[in-house]
Amino acid sequence: MGKVTIIKNGIVFNAVNKAFTKKDVYVKDDEIIAEEDIEETDLLTEWDAKGSYVAPGFIDMHVHVFENFAQIGINADKIGINQGVTTVVDAGSTGYKDYAQFKDKIINQHTTEILSLLNVSATGLVEGLDELSAPEKLMSERAWETIKASELAIVGLKARMSQSVVGNQGIRPLEHARKLADQTDTPIMVHIGSPPPPLNEILPLLKNGDIVTHAFHGKKGGILDEDGALIPEAHEALERGVKFDVGHGTSSFSYQTIKRFKENYSYPFTISTDVYEKNFEQPVGSLMDTISKLLAVGYDLEDLIESVTILPARTLSLMNYGSLEPGKKADITMFHIEKKDRELIDSHGEVMKVNQRLIPQTTWKNGKIVYQRG
Repeated sequence: MGKVTIIKNGIVFNAVNKAFTKKDVYVKDDEIIAEEDIEETDLLTEWDAKGSYVAPGFIDMHVHVFENFAQIGINADKIGINQGVTTVVDAGSTGYKDYAQFKDKIINQHTTEILSLLNVSATGLVEGLDELSAPEKLMSERAWETIKASELAIVGLKARMSQSVVGNQGIRPLEHARKLADQTDTPIMVHIGSPPPPLNEILPLLKNGDIVTHAFHGKKGGILDEDGALIPEAHEALERGVKFDVGHGTSSFSYQTIKRFKENYSYPFTISTDVYEKNFEQPVGSLMDTISKLLAVGYDLEDLIESVTILPARTLSLMNYGSLEPGKKADITMFHIEKKDRELIDSHGEVMKVNQRLIPQTTWKNGKIVYQRG
């Protein structure tokens, strides 16, 4: 005998055909099941979604949650389950040296599931924000092989490739990351920002499955040329399977850049926040606020929900995430769309007036309710 919860009266996102439909969702223990899999001895209860949108648990694949240890951080549940996000990926706050503490103090102490893109620097962001400025700061091949084999929460590598981080090392830290990633068939998330190194050196090193975060920043030397066209290296990267990610952050999301990209291209991308305490209130907000900004730009809701569910799940090879199909994890995000005029800003201070904003209602993790809005 098991306990089955039937979620009724919801507008449910189907990740397979990328559409919302009114249907019931069946949860047994920690997974989604089909109606026909209910057994006669199961105890049935109903949960009224009250017209909420019902989606697979949102995944924010670029956050900083090594709170009180790294130079930047925030409480994982504050930006996770409390915002309708069931899984977050800490993007490089920790390196090999401090990972045990990250696991003990952060991963094991929060309800939100926390995965890691391990910094290619051994010290991550714990000892400073110029972590790739000297060769001796890089994680060794042996250290990477050891920790990757033993820590299931590590889903890839992170390399921050902008001038303030690499100093005079240029492209060399990314070349090292490439070598490590190739040893374990692991994706690299690459932060792009103010050059050097320039994108015509960074992007050719990336392979199918790698991720470019801060793809839509408004700084010079970005993915678009002055006419709004993708630079050749960016177009080639997308064509060979490199993934673009928003990575909003303090200074890395521009309305103008994303509008120009949307005018000319339909490549899918993932949505993430790059959130930490100092940018949480402004300019980032939450993952739902970031989605709301892109909704106002003109993207369809279905595309945006795909960008925080099945797309990041596929990108990070999270096989049981991102869908409400039978057999998947019972991670569920319920939200309303508030239709009320308000203003949301990008990382450059540009204000956009929006009249639709996603508001989290109920968060389910592993089949249990872990957050309900007032």
